[in-house]
Amino acid sequence: MDKSTERLVQREGAAALLDRGVSVPLKDMRIPFRKKPMKLRVVMRRPRLGGLMRLARVYLSLGVTAEQMKKFTKEEEMAFLAAHGKEISRMIAYTLCRGWISRRLLVGVTAWVVRNWMAPEYLDAAMRRFIFLLGTDPFTSIIRSAGKMNPMKLRLSQKRKGS
Repeated sequence: MDKSTERLVQREGAAALLDRGVSVPLKDMRIPFRKKPMKLRVVMRRPRLGGLMRLARVYLSLGVTAEQMKKFTKEEEMAFLAAHGKEISRMIAYTLCRGWISRRLLVGVTAWVVRNWMAPEYLDAAMRRFIFLLGTDPFTSIIRSAGKMNPMKLRLSQKRKGS
């Protein structure tokens, strides 16, 4: 892995660990007697485990890998969006509705709002961004080193007392 890719992985991992999220514009609303439109934005964050499993289930039902999506031409992107638009909006809704109750009650409505109010280029970019963030490859070395550490083993400063 080259240095720039390693830095990118570290930056995305830190953003994911800090749960910062990605702010995505929904719609510009015109309000009377106001010059500039009001911009509605939502923040997509990494879903919790239940939402992540549901998101993964929807992603796997698409039948396409992230590498294949990178190689799409414009026509293939449009055909993919036409065939799987509802599933894509549902995946994005899982990143917006992270709680147990909101995931149960509001995912359908949120997916409809995303389909009808979000610009297609933001929809595509948001989906690609979160699919690449959901992988575990960059964290395998961290997981491996954490697995080697025994939390029950006495540390250096605890040899005499034991706790």
